[in-house]
Amino acid sequence: MSVAANSFFSPEDVTVLRGALDKWCLEKRIDIKSTEAQFAAAAAISLFQSGYDTSEKLLVALREHKGL
Repeated sequence: MSVAANSFFSPEDVTVLRGALDKWCLEKRIDIKSTEAQFAAAAAISLFQSGYDTSEKLLVALREHKGL
């Protein structure tokens, strides 16, 4: 994903991101390998960098994201 090309994430950050994305995909019944999940992952990275720094906050933000 080009969104994070110049970003570094700790293992804990990745756990937060993946946890929220996994839950979002499960709720939406979307395959984690799908194009839609890739768009959601890019949105999650952007939201995480904007301060949504827990899986819970990130999941709420993904649910409310207009583009998803």
